[in-house]
Amino acid sequence: MARKKPPILSLTPEQESEANRKIQRFMEERFELDLGSFEAAEILDLFTREIAPHYYNRAIFDVQAHLKERFESIESDLWALEKSS
Repeated sequence: MARKKPPILSLTPEQESEANRKIQRFMEERFELDLGSFEAAEILDLFTREIAPHYYNRAIFDVQAHLKERFESIESDLWALEKSS
């Protein structure tokens, strides 16, 4: 059996339970599938290991871009405050 890669993030037990309930509710409402807690946990595990890293990396990229803009603005403000000698 292939070794599973570790998840990029982890949830508290309460968050995990809530996520599992949401998966079960979604599958029931959307597809009329009655999933047990084991099946919902497997879907959550798939998303956590295989899909969440894409969202995580995108968030990191977005934060880097935001911070770069902010630091450039701060640098500009500091230049404006500089006194000529």
